[in-house]
Order: sequence, then structure tokens, then C-alpha cells
Amino acid sequence: MSRESTLTNHRIRLPGSIQELVPAVGALIAIVTVMTIINHKFLLPSNITNLLLQQAEPATLAIGLVMILLLGEIDLSVGAVSGFCAGIMASLSVRHGANPIIAIVLAVTAGALVGLFQSLWVVFFEIPAFIVTLAGLIAWQGGLFAVLGSQGTIGLTDPKIEFLTQAFLSHLVAWAFFIILVICFILFRLTNYVKSKRLEIPGPSLSVVISQSIIFTLIGLIFLLYFQRDRGIPVSFFIALSLAIWLHLISKYTRFGRNVYAIGGNSEAARRAGVPVKRIRVQVFMIATACAGLAGILGSSRLSAVGSGQGGGTLLLNAIAAVVIGGTSLFGGRGHIWSALIGTLIIGAISNGMDLLALASPVKYGVTASVLLAAVTFDSISRKRSSKKTT
Repeated sequence: MSRESTLTNHRIRLPGSIQELVPAVGALIAIVTVMTIINHKFLLPSNITNLLLQQAEPATLAIGLVMILLLGEIDLSVGAVSGFCAGIMASLSVRHGANPIIAIVLAVTAGALVGLFQSLWVVFFEIPAFIVTLAGLIAWQGGLFAVLGSQGTIGLTDPKIEFLTQAFLSHLVAWAFFIILVICFILFRLTNYVKSKRLEIPGPSLSVVISQSIIFTLIGLIFLLYFQRDRGIPVSFFIALSLAIWLHLISKYTRFGRNVYAIGGNSEAARRAGVPVKRIRVQVFMIATACAGLAGILGSSRLSAVGSGQGGGTLLLNAIAAVVIGGTSLFGGRGHIWSALIGTLIIGAISNGMDLLALASPVKYGVTASVLLAAVTFDSISRKRSSKKTT
């Protein structure tokens, strides 16, 4: 099979399908419904806005992890990298008087360089990513301690840094973003329709494109009006949403994205088809750790400080759980960028709802673990069924 035909097959089959998100969306709707029935305060705009503020950091971390899992790899260092990058940003801004914007850019760049360093060990020494990133988890936690110094904490008071998590989109900006998003969605769907007709391959009918565009517009309009009943859309979650849109377009509509899915589906077949497997893996690890750096900055902005525990605790585990719960396979080659946001909202909704019910921490952890186990079990069963159908 030629390289072009192989990539064409991957393009049609792998990055495809929004249907992969249906179980996770259904689970999110069910959880929101149950929590609202139990406590009517759950669905208040103020509570949901607070939920988005809390989930911006883990969502950003999870978005980068999706790319890693699509390769069939894992990165255990991203939580520690997020704390390390936050420490770099705080140290540059507070102790060295750097412009906060420059400090943020340099911190995210440091995150990408961490991914470059770790991935080179993985691809050239052929050491499992699990081991390399486990070592990175330990090393970058030590890096955070070194950056913070003896004080152990750096307070953040600069308005530009606080803006990231304490500001909300104005009505004008929110409406402009919504209109642009709707126009882009319609253009993408129409482009797919025209392309499928021209190439005479299976694709959406015009009636499907029109109905999808109407549904997308109505859902977006409902959410926009809903959040404008309170303070509006948080800037931090808008950043996470924009990042998800950007990586969704890259993963679904570019050769790089098709190569990522191809490698995750069958690395050896992708290599034989001419895919630069090593280079793609390095780039994906860099994307994930850059996202981790941005996540750490959002987390420190929300707390107005960077401490020795930054990026620790359950942040990494919750991010991995969110991606899997959202429908991305642990085995590579199957998943969706949007699974990160949906899975994060599922975990956040469970935690937020149980906080409103004043349930004990053991119950919260038990419920979250049960949801994760159910998601992994569903993924394993689905994979076995699909493999039986192809044999």
C-alpha cells in the first residue's frame, strides 16, 4: 500500500469522529441532571462559572495529554512541569522584574524545551516514555524547589498575571468570538461537503451540514446567554477553549495530525508508510509540556502565588482521568481533543456537586475512581469488539 493511500485511510477512519464523544457527553449531561435534582444551586450561573474557573488549569493540562495518548504514550512529568514553569514565571516577574508577558512566554518556552529534552531520550535511547517522564516528574519537582529558593513561595500581585484567572470576557468580545466561531464551523462543514462531492467519497449531505450548523449555533447561543447572566465567560477557560480549538484543527485537518493518529494506530505501519515517527513524537511531547507550562501559569494566577506544592497533588492523575473519561483511548490511535474538556468538566461537576452536598473526601475520591474505571473498561471492551470486526 502506498504512503498516500495509507494516510488517506487514516484521514477517513482515525481523526474522525465526533461520535467518539457521545458517551462522554451523555455522561456529563446525566451527571449535571442528577446534581441539579439533588441540589438546585448546582446549575446556577454563578456556580457553573466558578466550576469553569477551577477547571481551566486541569483542562489545559489534559488538552496536551490527549496528544500524548493519541501516540499510545504517557507523560507522567506534566504536573511537575506545570509547577516548574509557574515557578520560572513567578521568579522572572517578581524577583527579576521582567515584564509579566515576557515571563509567561519564557515559562511556556521552558516547558516546550523540557518536552524536547525528555522526548530525545525516548526516541534516541529507546527508553519507555513512562520511565523517562517518571524521572522527569522527580527532577522538575526539584527544579521547582530550586527556583523558589529558601522562601518556598512567591506571591503574585501583578495585574497582568491576575487578569488570566480573575477577568471575564466583555459582552462585546464574547459575542464577536461566538459569531466568528459559528462562521468558521459552517465554513468547515461546507468545505467537507464540497470536498467529498468533488472526490466522490462518503461525506455529509447538505441537509446534515445545515442541521449541524443550526444545532451548533443554538447550543452556543444558549451557553453564551447563560454565562452572561452572571459575570460572563472566564478568560482562563477561554484560553483553554481556544487551545482546544487550535489543537483540534491541527489534529483533524493537517498532515501532522493524521500522522499522530497513524503512529498511535500502528507505529511500524506508519514508519513503513514514510511517516517521520521520531520527529512527530518529539513534537507531540513538546506540545504537551508547553500546555503543561501554560496550565501551571493559570493555576498560579488563580492562587496568586507559586508554592512548593504547585503542580502536585491530584492534578496529574485528574488530568489523565479526564482524558480517558472523555473517550480518548489509553492504547493510542483513537480519541479526540475535546475529550479533555468534556472529561475535565465531568470530574469537576462530580467534585463540585459533592462539595455542595458536603460529602466527605473518601466518597468524592471513590466516585471519581469508579467513573474512571468504568471509562477504561468501556474503552477496553470497545477496542476488543472493533478488533474482532476487523479480523
